[in-house]
Amino acid sequence: MVYRLIALLFFVSALNSSTAQTNSYDSLKQAIINLDSQIKDVQLNLETSQRKFKVGILIATIGYTTTITGGLMLGRSNDDLGQALLVAGGATGIIGTYKMVDAFSFLTGRKKKKKKTY
Repeated sequence: MVYRLIALLFFVSALNSSTAQTNSYDSLKQAIINLDSQIKDVQLNLETSQRKFKVGILIATIGYTTTITGGLMLGRSNDDLGQALLVAGGATGIIGTYKMVDAFSFLTGRKKKKKKTY
């Protein structure tokens, strides 16, 4: 009789142990799925940031090259064209620089906050 009771207790504890192992297995599986999802989000943010950064570099390079060209034309026969190139190149360079800085916002994963309008 005592042996049957001990065997029954052993069986019940083994059953509880396997249930706990199943629960921990399920929670571990869910944690792995969550980590995989987060890794995919980070990779997507990196790709987006890289594209935006490269476009910003290209625009800024074109803008500042135009500014230098305009500066070299000042004081010569094409002075008006040089002044126009200075302004246009400066504006283009600033836009490109803004795009480069803006590309880093994708690395943090934060979305831009919309301003409230009243």
